[in-house]
Amino acid sequence: MKTELVTTLKRQATKILAELHESKEPVLITEHGLPSAYLVDVNDYELMQRRMQILEGLSRGETAVQENRTYNHIEAKEKMCKWFK
Repeated sequence: MKTELVTTLKRQATKILAELHESKEPVLITEHGLPSAYLVDVNDYELMQRRMQILEGLSRGETAVQENRTYNHIEAKEKMCKWFK
């Protein structure tokens, strides 16, 4: 992963963005020698967000199973039937 100083980003933003779009490799931005932010390609960021939504949905499902908040086929069909009328 590439690392850049925040001052370098300020001075060479166009160049750094061009390299980011070409390599698709995230850039770690540091400030006062400490990690401050990641610069990532828009498509990669949106893909990460979609993956996170899927993982959060799976987590909610696992929690529902653990808490016994599930329905069998017949119960689910009855509950959903009112939406399809």
